[in-house]
Amino acid sequence: MCGIVGIVSREEFSSRLLLERLKRLEYRGYDSFGYYDGRRLKKFVGGIHIGAAEGRTKVGLAHTRWATHGGVTVPNAHPHPSCGGEVVIVHNGIIENYEDIRKDLLRRGHRFRSQTDSEVIAHYFEEGLKTRSMTALVPEFFRKFRGTFAVLIMLRGSGEIVALKRDSPLVLGAAAGQTIVASDMHAFSDLGGKLAFFEDDEFAVIRPDGFSFYDSRGRALNKAMKSYAPVPVSASTKKSFKHYMLKEIMEEPEVVERMLRSLDTDQKPEFDRLVRMVRRARKVFFAACGTSYHASLLGAYFLHRLGIETQTLIASEFRHYANIHPDTLVIALSQSGETLDVIDALKYTRENGGRIAAVVNVPYSTIQRLSGLSLNILAGPEVCVASTKAFVNQAALLLRLSREFGFRVNLGNLAERIRGLLRQKDAIRRIAGRLAASRDVYVIGRGLTYPVAREISLKIKEISYIHAEGMMGGELKHGTIALIEKGTPVISLINNSDPDILSNTREVEARGGRPIIITNNPAAAGGPETIVIRTDNDGKFGILAAVAGQLLAYYAADKLGRPIDKPRNLAKSVTVK
Repeated sequence: MCGIVGIVSREEFSSRLLLERLKRLEYRGYDSFGYYDGRRLKKFVGGIHIGAAEGRTKVGLAHTRWATHGGVTVPNAHPHPSCGGEVVIVHNGIIENYEDIRKDLLRRGHRFRSQTDSEVIAHYFEEGLKTRSMTALVPEFFRKFRGTFAVLIMLRGSGEIVALKRDSPLVLGAAAGQTIVASDMHAFSDLGGKLAFFEDDEFAVIRPDGFSFYDSRGRALNKAMKSYAPVPVSASTKKSFKHYMLKEIMEEPEVVERMLRSLDTDQKPEFDRLVRMVRRARKVFFAACGTSYHASLLGAYFLHRLGIETQTLIASEFRHYANIHPDTLVIALSQSGETLDVIDALKYTRENGGRIAAVVNVPYSTIQRLSGLSLNILAGPEVCVASTKAFVNQAALLLRLSREFGFRVNLGNLAERIRGLLRQKDAIRRIAGRLAASRDVYVIGRGLTYPVAREISLKIKEISYIHAEGMMGGELKHGTIALIEKGTPVISLINNSDPDILSNTREVEARGGRPIIITNNPAAAGGPETIVIRTDNDGKFGILAAVAGQLLAYYAADKLGRPIDKPRNLAKSVTVK
């Protein structure tokens, strides 16, 4: 959710560097930002502007806030100072027992400036440091504070940063005389060098001449550092596209081709292991959220067709519905690899002896490290909050997995089929222009296309702010059809193999609704608002229909002038429950 960055350097650097590094995390979603460089503490509502930073420093903190406690205001933005300004902190996460801690600190004379849960951290350390050292106080913090947190702490004049975490991602990178600690490695991935990931209840003291890691009791750790190659900055720029979302949709043929090729080359040993794990499992669960959940629904459909006992669960409900045994396999799907609800589901799986595999897009992520096996979908940086190319690659990987068990599909032409569909973007734009004038949109599908209906409706909601609902076509007449009025758009996903969805579409027409048809069925084509997808009826239609839906959502949102890459109230990496 929030993004945090801290830099400690042997040499002075421009304070603007704090915001430049922070800007690389703005894809996570935020409503305000701020920085502290040891002398200046500045906070702002709105988007990051690099020019807001002044001066030079050797140490500093920066933060993007996504509001959870307290409104979107300058006082609620981070960093937060203590009463006397001796302690300054930035925090990502939620402190569950902050009200009790706040009351205790108020009794001790502390004054609070914000409505946030985070501010109690600064006052707690200011109070504690009156009698104890930092390395003695942090273990006490771990015992006393409940919730999720990645915290960076600066003491005025110390030239150091103390970093600590529980259930919220935090990574340290070292390169070219600087140590950078951040919410994710994208903050410094362009540099190359070495990195180390914080595990839960670990902390580090970062100095100009190096850093030291400690466990929750304050005992020194010998932390292994991993080397990583720099990621070119061009990989995460918009180039000539109006929005990152459109750029990322247009990259789908290339990235799906790359991922499928890797499953037969670089990732083949891991992929073969996953096949064996599925074969040996008594039951397979998918755990995912949002768009990844819809991709996992497709995976469950593919495997169910082959007689493999499979269930997909929204990760936040996983503990309530999943019975885990040693012969249970849980496959986690997450673009970021840091989705807290998915991490919680995997911890539950480990507690009960189940086996874990992961499908992620971000290397070295927490979900990857929790898993016995991990496959990378190789979609590349995805900056737009609404996921597009990651969905395509997740679904394609699960379709490729199903092929190992007998699902008949030709994946060799998937990339070319996507390219062909993208060439229809002007026609899709015209349909989307009419969609933009709607108050409500319904999306219906059956079997293969039901998960896609859910995903298309999510995309429309996320970026256009039009109310959209995706559902099984057979459920339309069990309530929702009462909402169909003259001109109500209903996106109908008509697959060759399911003529019943054509009947549902006719029911919509009979009540004055306006069908928008996405189909590979010649019998359904012909209307002015039809998107014809030329593909076999072998599972690819689900992926291609989702791509058509991505374009519809994008062009409708663009027509409405929405902030497509950073829609309101949404975050790319959801690291709170």
